[in-house]
Amino acid sequence: MVTEDLSITTDRLVLRLFTPDDVDDMYAYQGLDEVARYLYRPPRTRERCAEVIGEIGVPPAWEKDGDSLTLAVCRREEPGVIGEVVLKLESHYARQAEIGWVLNPAWEGRGYATEAAREMRRLAFERFGVHRLFARIDTANTASERLCERLGMRREAHLLENDWTHGDWGSEYVYALLAREAEQADRAAEAGGDRAGQRTAPAG
Repeated sequence: MVTEDLSITTDRLVLRLFTPDDVDDMYAYQGLDEVARYLYRPPRTRERCAEVIGEIGVPPAWEKDGDSLTLAVCRREEPGVIGEVVLKLESHYARQAEIGWVLNPAWEGRGYATEAAREMRRLAFERFGVHRLFARIDTANTASERLCERLGMRREAHLLENDWTHGDWGSEYVYALLAREAEQADRAAEAGGDRAGQRTAPAG
């Protein structure tokens, strides 16, 4: 269920906009080297987390290239933020958007990232009218690779040493999914009894 304030409720999660009270929770994972290594930037300081939350706490207009929506991932029965999911409008004209996710490593392996990413995929296609949704992931990030596959995405590209980070070259995979393919994937999942609250993939 998506409400006007862009909050989403699933079987186990609530996805919502970040608030200033979430700074410590964001810093708990965004400040980790093991998280930053896949984001091609240094870990965030607590001060930077506060600045970022100030920037992303307002919903975007979703009308120009670069507009992005970041939602905090929270468990329904427990307080606190365990990660985030992102949609970025790459091309308004061509209706292309990028999806991303970050989860606190302490909560990996429970399927939370897959559950949250599925809802953002649905939001992209059904509410924002996206035609093509894509993800860029480090080739070493096997958990996110499996998550892309669970979303029904296919690998379209392998970019070799396309970024320099942490003193070494990084390579990326590009995964993508079209709106019409998402509809087919959803029908197949329903036929197979797949439900959001039953994910078993390690979270990326």
